[in-house]
Amino acid sequence: MGKLIFEDTGDEVEVADGEPIAEACEEAGVPFACTEGVCGTCVIEIQEGMNNLSEFTQEEEDFLGDMESERLACQCKLKKGTVKITF
Repeated sequence: MGKLIFEDTGDEVEVADGEPIAEACEEAGVPFACTEGVCGTCVIEIQEGMNNLSEFTQEEEDFLGDMESERLACQCKLKKGTVKITF
């Protein structure tokens, strides 16, 4: 099991290894719209643990400007470990 830490709210949520983070992010208050990676509503900033997330999807590569710290919550899966997020 991995863990998402939402710095905005202080919430910590366990997510099974290899599972999408979208549901946990939505429950924590991250806004969602299309859920397909094209609208950018669910952009999150990764404070720590970027390497614990799945590889960037083509949708993220097409949309994101700062691939050093930004991800689309609808596209990410947690591989393992802990990830700290702001939104």
